[in-house]
Amino acid sequence: MLLCLLPQIDAAVSLAIGIIFSLAFGNPLPKFSTNWSKKLLQLSVIGLGFGVGIGNVLREGEKSIVYTIIGIFFTLTLGAVIGRMLKVNSTTSRLISFGTAICGGSAIAALAPVIKAKDEEVAVSLATVFTLNAVALFLFPIIGHLLKLDQQSFGVWAGLAIHDTSSVVGAASSYGHEALMTGVTVKLTRALWITPFVLGFAIFGKSKSKITIPYFIFGFIAAAIISSLFQSQNYIWNELALIAKRLLVVTLFLIGAGLSRETIKRVGVQPMAQGVGLWLIVSVVTLTAILLKIIQY
Repeated sequence: MLLCLLPQIDAAVSLAIGIIFSLAFGNPLPKFSTNWSKKLLQLSVIGLGFGVGIGNVLREGEKSIVYTIIGIFFTLTLGAVIGRMLKVNSTTSRLISFGTAICGGSAIAALAPVIKAKDEEVAVSLATVFTLNAVALFLFPIIGHLLKLDQQSFGVWAGLAIHDTSSVVGAASSYGHEALMTGVTVKLTRALWITPFVLGFAIFGKSKSKITIPYFIFGFIAAAIISSLFQSQNYIWNELALIAKRLLVVTLFLIGAGLSRETIKRVGVQPMAQGVGLWLIVSVVTLTAILLKIIQY
């Protein structure tokens, strides 16, 4: 974990080291890695806000909001169809679809108590999404370079098509600074929809469970506002953004260390098939729309 603080270790390598360590030796501190990966991810995202002005955040957010809403409804509908075709448990299917549509593990964790998901259903959904997140972090930059996507196009693609914030940031950061800032902003615009959609599920299902609000997104916006208002202190904001990037690399090691043999065993063939099929379709459709200039930035 400490080695991941070195500048020579990038996001993809850090995740790989974490996965290899866990599968080879087992994770001796599973609760520690789970709890701190969430905390460090949120701190990292907030810190990245110091590296992008609020003007850029607002412009990217405004541009992506329409595509985000269309993408979420498309993914949820398609996920329900695929889940029914593959005869996946309805609750598990809904969790996988919701995690793919909005924000991976965060979305699943927010929705699970509202739809009264069992622990096993949550575990299977998280394991499915987590595995695909790890694949995306390695695969997206390779495809991006092969297709010679520019920084902004790659950031948009990553922000719209990768499940979890950590993998969006990891993939985008390995592609370039502009890709990172675009990807984070687009992704956080997606993540903002966790609360309204979960609230909708709660009202429709008459659930009284507590609604989760992703407060760290507001921290990212606050950091962007501060760096824009006090530009004379840019050297401080730049240093904070650099520290956030290194913290992210450490976070990805902890996330990788959370992928155990037991987690892999929990994923059945049908839920994984639903997750892979849904993710591939969303990724290909989004990339095609970007290449054909249907999605324009």
